[in-house]
Amino acid sequence: MEIITRQQKMASVAKKLRRENRVLGFVPTMGALHEGHLSLIQKARQMTDEVIVSIFVNPTQFNEGTDFEAYPRDLTADAEILSPFDVDYIYAPDSSEVYGDEYSTFVTVDDIADKLEGSSRPGHFRGVATIVTILFNTIRPDFAFFGQKDAQQVAVIRRLVRDLRFDTEIIVLPIVREDSGLARSSRNERLSAADRKSAAVIFRALSAANEMAMDGERSAGNITDKVREVIETEPSGSIDYIALVNKESLDPIEKIGKEPALLAVAVRFGDIRLIDNIVLNEEE
Repeated sequence: MEIITRQQKMASVAKKLRRENRVLGFVPTMGALHEGHLSLIQKARQMTDEVIVSIFVNPTQFNEGTDFEAYPRDLTADAEILSPFDVDYIYAPDSSEVYGDEYSTFVTVDDIADKLEGSSRPGHFRGVATIVTILFNTIRPDFAFFGQKDAQQVAVIRRLVRDLRFDTEIIVLPIVREDSGLARSSRNERLSAADRKSAAVIFRALSAANEMAMDGERSAGNITDKVREVIETEPSGSIDYIALVNKESLDPIEKIGKEPALLAVAVRFGDIRLIDNIVLNEEE
């Protein structure tokens, strides 16, 4: 496993591998690795010849400077976590290597990026789309692997890849959860013990909604009301949003139809904002 910190070298290595007809798998991360990331890496290892993992805390997708500064960074620990997983390359540049001096070009994905998280975190997906574009242009992977927990991010990146004609296939893997049902996230480590226990209510609420849908409930209002009711049993949680939307367009829906519907939530526990989701009416 080689750690690369320079953009020029990463691009050169990737170019050489492509010339050798190696299939490149790419897992972009911001470090603080957990089981969710590792599930993506394992899938990449199964599907591709060369696995590249990026570790870069992207400043342009943070709305709050304090949140960016508080984000955990420990490349040595992350490299140790990756060592048993047969990763070929870690790409770990610093901000100046990625953006350079007087960087002034950004990528926006209209409409879809303005909803849900985009409404709560203006500019967030501009930062996501920009860094993904830079990384894809550097590595030009055949496959890139993302987790369903960041469902809107997945929708934005799929639209980005489609519209800008990137020759990369996006692979999305299911949410990895703790024993309590809480979705695995780097932010979980910043929760107090009490809040981490309380935050399991999110999955209980999503599960209750899924049961309603499986029993035939189609009203978005009834389903989201149930989610709110369950989450509010934990007084330490503060709901940002609960939304039932079309899985692809993220447009709000009034009733579940034949197409899969995304039920997405964002809830704060203390200073930590958690997101989660479940897909209703999805074929097995």
